[in-house]
Amino acid sequence: MYNDVIDLRDFYGTPMGHTAQRIVRRYIRSVWPDVKGLSVAGIGYAIPYLRPFMDEAERVVALMPAQQGVLRWPSDPAHRNIVALTQEDDLPLPDVSMDRILLVHSLECSEQLRKMLREVWRVMTAGGRVMIVVPNRRGIWARMDHTPFGHGHPYTTAQVSRLLRDNFFQPEQSSAGLFVPPTRSRMALTSARAIEKIGYRWFQTVGGLLFVEAQKQIYAGSTAAAEPARARRYAHVVGGTERGSMRNRD
Repeated sequence: MYNDVIDLRDFYGTPMGHTAQRIVRRYIRSVWPDVKGLSVAGIGYAIPYLRPFMDEAERVVALMPAQQGVLRWPSDPAHRNIVALTQEDDLPLPDVSMDRILLVHSLECSEQLRKMLREVWRVMTAGGRVMIVVPNRRGIWARMDHTPFGHGHPYTTAQVSRLLRDNFFQPEQSSAGLFVPPTRSRMALTSARAIEKIGYRWFQTVGGLLFVEAQKQIYAGSTAAAEPARARRYAHVVGGTERGSMRNRD
């Protein structure tokens, strides 16, 4: 079951949420340091991590599942909204249109996991990459339900890697992060950078989150493409051409 979008927004408005956002964003950018000219999509509640890409990527879109709910973002009316409501098994994007896809607050909550990953495969370009950010089964964040990372189904790295392989992705690299405990203690939160350095070096197995990056397997196309064609309403994307009409995908 997905977290409610208002609860997610409120969490990221707290000191604990700000700390988690900084840590997770830092790791994502270390793996994807340059997305100039690329198309980037976030699925779930990825907007806290998409802002650094907005002035760099050619296109950016945030897809929020209907079960979670949707918020306009950026909230400033002077900026164009990049958020679209989606169904897990029917992403409102054309085939082979996204170079980087980020899943946050998504995999652990999905009710149609296999179908969602097949849709991610469909919309990803050849050589495209997906990054999964998911609660670590061995970490403390998965055991505390006062944060969004304490909801849904936590994973091990081996489980995420197997799931990706089963759905036509090849895992390339993985790591753990968010070693700072899910606490409201100002002392702990202000020490987060030092805690992360210690945890990353010595305590990888108990990080609060897992980060797994994978590449699309091209040779799986004939199998994945066997899904029946659907009529889709495409989402608006920053920097891209507006697509608002219904089209049949052949």
